[in-house]
Amino acid sequence: MKRSLFFSAIATVVVVLLLIGVGGFYWINSQSPLSLLRGGTTNTPAAAIFVPKQAPAMVSLLVNPEKLESLRQLAARPSDRRQSRQELERFKSSLLASSSLDYRQDIQPWLGEEVTLALTSPDIDRDATNGNQPGYLMVLTSRNPAKSREFLQLLFSQRAIAGRDLVSETYQGVNIFSDSESSNSRLPTPVRAGLETRPYGFPKLVGAAVGDRFILFANHPKVLREAINNVQAPDLSLNDSAQYQHALSLLPAERIGIIFLNLPQVTTWLGKEPQEQIYDSQIIALKLNPQGIVAETSIAAADRTELAPAGKMLSEPVQALQYLPTTANLAIAGLDLSHLQNTNLNQLWRQITTVLSGSSNDAISRSIAQPLAKLQDSWGIDISQDIFSWVVGEYALGMLPQKDTNPTADWIFVAEKSEETDLAIERFNVIAENRGLSITPLFSNEQKIYAWMQINPVSSSASELGDRSLLTLKAKVQGVYTSIDKYEIFTSSVAAMDAALKAAKTDSLLKSSQFQSAIKAIPQPNQGYLYLNLPRSREILERQFPLVKLLEVAAKPFFDKTQSITASSYGDRTDVLQGSIVLRLGSN
Repeated sequence: MKRSLFFSAIATVVVVLLLIGVGGFYWINSQSPLSLLRGGTTNTPAAAIFVPKQAPAMVSLLVNPEKLESLRQLAARPSDRRQSRQELERFKSSLLASSSLDYRQDIQPWLGEEVTLALTSPDIDRDATNGNQPGYLMVLTSRNPAKSREFLQLLFSQRAIAGRDLVSETYQGVNIFSDSESSNSRLPTPVRAGLETRPYGFPKLVGAAVGDRFILFANHPKVLREAINNVQAPDLSLNDSAQYQHALSLLPAERIGIIFLNLPQVTTWLGKEPQEQIYDSQIIALKLNPQGIVAETSIAAADRTELAPAGKMLSEPVQALQYLPTTANLAIAGLDLSHLQNTNLNQLWRQITTVLSGSSNDAISRSIAQPLAKLQDSWGIDISQDIFSWVVGEYALGMLPQKDTNPTADWIFVAEKSEETDLAIERFNVIAENRGLSITPLFSNEQKIYAWMQINPVSSSASELGDRSLLTLKAKVQGVYTSIDKYEIFTSSVAAMDAALKAAKTDSLLKSSQFQSAIKAIPQPNQGYLYLNLPRSREILERQFPLVKLLEVAAKPFFDKTQSITASSYGDRTDVLQGSIVLRLGSN
């Protein structure tokens, strides 16, 4: 079913407001006295008292939109300032699309420091036989009770004038306003049972002022009544959840936003059957700093579930990254691939891939090995056993941009040598010879390299030779490798090997100021990095996880501005996996 214009606008509120504040923000001097530049406020979402414990998701903006707009105006480029104002005006217009109210006159004078949107339930009436209608709740804080109550009355008066039926009721001492399309309208017959009559395409808008501080909106009276119950009855709200409070305590004190996910409920909302639920909740704190948006996250294990140990920790950047060029679409780097399947990261990735792609077997190894899939298939080897098993030191894996002449993306894999490296290379050479490949020495930038090549005879007609044909040989490279310093480098082509060797001398990802600033925001020690150049990696993500395409549509402004994503995990707790995600934003 379609949502109302009001709730369609609300669904993107946090993303839009964050973009207003951070679209050009990393140009600002990091010593600015503004508290937002130091991370954000020290608030926690007050609206959590209205949200049920089992709510699938809650997103809270913990700073007044006008402060974010003021911050955004400090950006150096005049074009960014104009774009900021345009984005804010578009948001304001869409929020009040179904009325003649004015944001600056009717909302700005009373809007406080918090805007929270919650998905309260995957299905309001919890009856699967009549279809699913999610429950949505929006909570705004007020700094002027008289003005906010006046706004509420004006909003519903305008909707009544527009032809909607207005209903007022008192519940637990709170006046609730709701409306629906007038029964005189020529609309399709209601298609749902179990809830109050609701014509297709015209959900109710429900609103109430609770106390002097909160203005609530919902898409059905039942959602608002339950929100009021959550406040008045003990132990019903998310705010009363010990797990939620514990997760909050692990996050940085200063933040501009909070995202909370109940992972089993999110899985249900996505229409998936939960399989292995090692992790049952995730909370994310959003901060601002000169690198862009930094998301600090804590992912909690299910009750009485102990996490697998963390992988080896890094106290400094992985030097193997010096062989990945700055043009890499994707880079993964860390320590020790030999025990990857037995780490907390693999537990998390297995749960994520089960939800997004339906399969969890050896999830993280398969994901890292994805660029090497062609080599694995054509050679009949097991990447985890034949390569990962001997990589006990540093490693870095990168994918390069596709070229028109090569529809398959090139890859570079760098591994620190170990005692088993020489034996592994000998084993690869034996496999290559058994498959009819030749091992050909070549030179790239004075570095001796070896190419596994498939040489095939090709016949071509030669008119000057009469009926005779000319026999030529055509070589197809199946893989390239070389040893340099303490590293072994494998690539998919000679061109990729050239790029790897040149990167170490000129433009490596490790030397990139953008990458260095991103990893600077991640605590040390950590388990390594996942780096994505988002504009160039969208096709890869969409192919692996179709849900990403849906997210791009839902949050297009955010995806359009995000240039790169750098993620890492850290800590050695057995009940929570902690991590950081740094989103570097551009001005396009």
